[in-house]
Amino acid sequence: MKLYNLYTYAFLKTPIESLTLPVGMANPLLLITGGELSAVVEPEVGLDTLQNDDERLIQSVLCHDRVICELFQQTTILPLRFGTSFLETENLLTHLCSHGQEYQEKIEELEGKGEYLLKCIPRKPEEPVLSSESKGRQYFLAKKQLYEAQQDFYTLQGSEWQNLGHLVTQSYPSTRIITAPGTESRIYLLVNFQEEPLLIEQVLHWQKACPRWQLQLGQVSPPHRDWE
Repeated sequence: MKLYNLYTYAFLKTPIESLTLPVGMANPLLLITGGELSAVVEPEVGLDTLQNDDERLIQSVLCHDRVICELFQQTTILPLRFGTSFLETENLLTHLCSHGQEYQEKIEELEGKGEYLLKCIPRKPEEPVLSSESKGRQYFLAKKQLYEAQQDFYTLQGSEWQNLGHLVTQSYPSTRIITAPGTESRIYLLVNFQEEPLLIEQVLHWQKACPRWQLQLGQVSPPHRDWE
């Protein structure tokens, strides 16, 4: 049966056992199989109608991420970016065929792994209150010392960030670091599920090495979509 306008959530190895397909945005999801690879799709999803409806657009993005997370709980997948679609079945199957080897290699690379988010929040230096009794030269000297102490703090904080990046990539080469100076930076780590206890220990070690940062490890999630 020829299907049109296939909104596509993910690629995966053709499953031996049937998957429990989640509920889509508006229609039941389907598994389109092309040999050793398959795609999870939702037919007849018109995203062009969402351009002027922010609420529906947000709901669609949330649905997209929910479907990917539910599939991720069952098998290894290559998640696709929001808005990925194929005009009809033949186009999708042709795409799977032409990129088959590349996708299979990537799936094997991600087998048994998930992505963990490490939030890195810069701490603020302590700001001691200047004595109200300080006057004149004594007051300005205290202000100068406070300023220098803050500058030293930020210099050490910057050094700790560089060291943290080195420590993380040394243990987990497949790491993405997103730096946001002055605000929360993020580190995405691709880790084997069985190594989660070791990761937790590593984070505690990194925290001790970087006391001027607050490190928060999140739950495992599907791999990032930067493989496309």
